[in-house]
Order: sequence, then structure tokens, then C-alpha cells
Amino acid sequence: MQKVKKIVLTLFITILSSCVSKKAIVYFQNDQVEQAKVSNSYKTVFKPDDLLQITVSALDIEAVKPFNLPAVTYSTTTNSVIGTPQQQAYLIDNKGYIDFPLLGRLKIAGLTRSETIKLLKNKLDPDYIKNPTINIIISNFKITVLGDVKTPGSYKIPNERITVLDAIGLAGDLNISGIRNIEVKREEGKKITTYKLDLRSNKLFTSPVYYLQQNDIVYVQPNKAKSQSASYNQNTGLFISIGSILISLITILTR
Repeated sequence: MQKVKKIVLTLFITILSSCVSKKAIVYFQNDQVEQAKVSNSYKTVFKPDDLLQITVSALDIEAVKPFNLPAVTYSTTTNSVIGTPQQQAYLIDNKGYIDFPLLGRLKIAGLTRSETIKLLKNKLDPDYIKNPTINIIISNFKITVLGDVKTPGSYKIPNERITVLDAIGLAGDLNISGIRNIEVKREEGKKITTYKLDLRSNKLFTSPVYYLQQNDIVYVQPNKAKSQSASYNQNTGLFISIGSILISLITILTR
């Protein structure tokens, strides 16, 4: 009889351990953060495989034409342009360079947007264009959200400004079973760095990965209960039935 009671107690403890406490799932719990440390700015650093759209403008329209080349497709039969011409994009190669009209190969990887604009202005003014205005965007800026969220996937970001909370929102938020201590994986140089970020803490606003960069990966790990449930095989239904019968017998024997 003592052995039967131990079995019942074990089952009861197992059920309780699978419950999720409020403290484990609520975001932004009441820990204090120094406002001076809150991240309120972001910067984009260009990396290999970024596809850049670079627009050069100035008062002299003719002077800027060679630097705003259209990307077109020609018909081999009629030797004419197919579709609407679009502005040429520049892919940063695996060594960090782009091929820019007239200026040749330029090392861009590792530079911020403002540093790249300054580099181009120094190259163009005054030999080619006087007082040029340069605009640069990354046309293939994306982030990826994986793991225990409602809609995991890759998301294209048009304005290049996205926080980790924005990314989670795009993915439909974490499931209730998702662990709130998430990971952000970022390519830095030739290695992948993993950052931990606790969504339950207000300190996430001071994290170096609060603002995401292109190709960052946000990963949400499922909790232990969900991981264990995923390991059940096709005989789970049979085991549940057997367990129900055993519990019924235990109840009868302990009366």
C-alpha cells in the first residue's frame, strides 16, 4: 500500500512541475534600469552579401548619370529592353568589395552607412561631381526568427531599423511554452556570436542586440514540458489509456 501511495504522489508532482508560473512568462518585470544605458540608437554595418542600392544626385544631372546606371534585360531576338529598367544594385563580394562605375573596386564591408557615404563623396568630389548627395539602402536586409513562436520564418525589413521586440511581433509572439530567455545569433567577422536576452527583464533595452542587424537570427527554445511532449512516439495514445487504467486500479486499491 505504501508503494501505491508513492506512485500517486509521483504522478501528482509530475503534473504540478509541468505547470508554467506567471513569473516565467511575463515580459518586462519590475527591475530597474539606468535610463542613460538604454539603447536609443542603431547603426548599420555593411557586410559581404549585402545588396546595396546607391543613388547619387547633384545639381548637374548629366554628371550623375554614369553613377546611376539602370539594370535592364535585353531580348535576344529584338535586341530591345524587356520590362521597366531598375536602378543597378551592388553586391558586396566575399572580400568586402563592390564594383562602382568609374571608381572601380571599393572596400565597403565593415563600414557604416555614414562612413560609406563619406568615402564616395571624397572619391567623387570634385573630380566627377561637385557637392553630390548620396543615399544608400540595403535591398536584401532581413532577419530570421526560429523556434517556439507562432510563425517562424525570415522577414524582409524595408527600413533597416528593427528591434528584437519588433522581430518577435512579426513572428506572432512567443508561444506560451517558449522560454523567455532567448538567443540572438549574429555574424561578426568570421564567427557567429550568440547573445542571451531575457525578455522578462527591462534590462533587455540596454542589450547590444536590442537593435538587430541584417541576417541576425532570433531563436526561442521550447520549455522542458514541450520538448518532452515532442519526443513521444505514435504509441502515446496507448500509453495514456494504460495509465488511465492503472490510476483507476490504484484509486480502487487505496479506498
